Amino acid sequence: MPTAIIADDERLMRDQLRLRLGQAWPELEIIGEAKNGDEAIELVEQLKPDFAFLDIRMPGKTGMEAAQVIGGKTHIVFVTAYDSHAVEAFERGAVDYVLKPPEHERLLVTVERLKTHLNKPALDVNSSVTAMLSQLAEKITAKPTYLQWIQASIGQDLRMIPVEEILFFRSDEKYTCVQTAKYEALIRKPVRDLAEELDPSLFWQIHRATLVNVNAIEGVTRDIRGRHLVLIKGKSDKLEVSRSFLHLFKQM
Repeated sequence: MPTAIIADDERLMRDQLRLRLGQAWPELEIIGEAKNGDEAIELVEQLKPDFAFLDIRMPGKTGMEAAQVIGGKTHIVFVTAYDSHAVEAFERGAVDYVLKPPEHERLLVTVERLKTHLNKPALDVNSSVTAMLSQLAEKITAKPTYLQWIQASIGQDLRMIPVEEILFFRSDEKYTCVQTAKYEALIRKPVRDLAEELDPSLFWQIHRATLVNVNAIEGVTRDIRGRHLVLIKGKSDKLEVSRSFLHLFKQM
């Protein structure tokens, strides 16, 4: 059976990729998982997998740095959240790629490519490809990078939710509710952390426990107690605005 390892610092992302790979290539056995590039290098040395799925950005050694050390010991597949510019760059190199969140149709293409490499020597990620990817990373990281999707739970299921589909986030003491037009999901990340990771031009923090998508705002009203409440398009929810954030609505 063909074997592989997955390296990503996000556990839910590893779970999602493992699930999608199992659907696209049931015969592929995931024999190890790593949280960073250093662990990925160790797993390749110990387990000698046929393939290594490496997240391009991880703490410690990145996926690119790990690929340089791994060399031709296994076939490398980069996993990335980068946009079409990254896709173009990867397709010029001697490696394949998977975009986050992993989509079934694209993974089928990857699987077919990997099957053709099963009985071939692994290609070394040479300096020219690595240099190209490093330049790309510098170009992108020079700009603020924000979350493009949220990994959330609905019962026993894991969903990858594009942030633009989220109407608002609202936290309690234990969980944060992720509300879309169609369903509600839960995550453990508090609003204070989300506020630092989401694009502030798309999501406004209106309360210490609430973030709202500006495109979902229908208007602002007051209740009999004088509190300002945000109305959400297509929903009955009314989100309280703290005094500290009233300045966001002065232009409305």
